[in-house]
Amino acid sequence: MPSKKPLSVTRREFVKTAAATTAAVLAAPAIATESKSDSKIILGEGDHRYEVHHGWAQLPKEFEWQTTHNCTIDRDGLVYIIHEGRDNRRDHPTIFVFDGDGKYVRSFGNQFAGGAHGMDLREVDGEEFLYVTSYRPKMFAKLSLKGDEVWRRHAPMESGKYAAGEEADNHIYGQRDNFMPTNICFLPDGDFLLADGYGSFWIHRYDKDANWKSCWGGPGEGDNSFINPHGLWYDDRPGREPAVVVTDRVRHKLKYFTPEGEYLSTVEGFLLPCHFDLHGDTMLVPDLSSRVTILDKDNQPLAHLANFPDWQKQVDEKKLRTQPDTWQAGKFVHPHDACFDHEGNIIVTEWVEPGRVTKLTRLG
Repeated sequence: MPSKKPLSVTRREFVKTAAATTAAVLAAPAIATESKSDSKIILGEGDHRYEVHHGWAQLPKEFEWQTTHNCTIDRDGLVYIIHEGRDNRRDHPTIFVFDGDGKYVRSFGNQFAGGAHGMDLREVDGEEFLYVTSYRPKMFAKLSLKGDEVWRRHAPMESGKYAAGEEADNHIYGQRDNFMPTNICFLPDGDFLLADGYGSFWIHRYDKDANWKSCWGGPGEGDNSFINPHGLWYDDRPGREPAVVVTDRVRHKLKYFTPEGEYLSTVEGFLLPCHFDLHGDTMLVPDLSSRVTILDKDNQPLAHLANFPDWQKQVDEKKLRTQPDTWQAGKFVHPHDACFDHEGNIIVTEWVEPGRVTKLTRLG
């Protein structure tokens, strides 16, 4: 592999790196603030102002949030939330569905319990499907919106990037020849890309039936390589040349590539960027270090929602993700994913225990 030395980074180390970039954050546009109006908490300014509703999605009493991870919304406006789940709670679902008011609709996905991670939605021949990644068990799968499994796949051993046994859930982690997929993005020709963000750092390309075709990226020091390619998206916003954008999370960057893996450009100025969503000509970037960023079509920040450097430092130093009594209204702890609904409101899911789902209702 092209790396000159092992690049083994734990999730705790991801968070620690944010503190080292505080100076860079202070130089970023301070265009999003917290304000209160008639006891309401508002984030943002101008055309990008949002009312904050923490704890928006409510579970029935027989379920519990464990570690909320990703979110997506179907064409009918139903919101899908995936949480990590616990390895010793295999009977507990990992995917929950809510209506537009945050009321529980259904749940499924106990096969991913212990390491459920990424989830996005694609329409195929008029029907919508969920594509889910899990790093324990090590697999990715296609599901109907009711939870029926269409197929599941494990490590692409034909790529030559993985140790023997990685085609199954062997519970070995932290080495570059492990398979620990994080997110999927969809290409216009029907193919999709899979980011092995916690494992090998390779980006794998599959056809529509999940047959492996090729890979690019991997660990290393150059523009074509990654340390934790956690999230990825096909950025086809109006006014831009379509390309694949990938979070090089530990390096605090977004990187653009062709679908074939040719490096194009880098966008600086992030902390620990996790994933993406698009709405019109704007792009949403949840950042694990306590904020959510909205970019215009030229990738200039329209808003850093909840950009409070002192709070970011406190979160990182005191490990507040497992201390819900310390969380403050209007401030994020660890946004792991965020998505727009059809009206331009934002759902934010945080990598915290016992989980938190926030709705940002757009004002104006």
